[in-house]
Amino acid sequence: MLSAAEAAIDDAAADETERQRNRAKLYMPPRSRDGRRMRPAGTRLDAAGAQALMAQLAAEDARLAGGRTS
Repeated sequence: MLSAAEAAIDDAAADETERQRNRAKLYMPPRSRDGRRMRPAGTRLDAAGAQALMAQLAAEDARLAGGRTS
């Protein structure tokens, strides 16, 4: 969906400079309450979180495969 929106914005631009300005506005980080631009906090995954995620993925794979292993 975002690609279609980008294409529509690009098609409406008169020249390459306007296209670049539109794209910069589209991907600009949102403003905070005091008006400054801020990026959302990144999420970190420690070793325990990664192992828990891998266990969830393995359980989901087993569920989708119906208990069959290849």
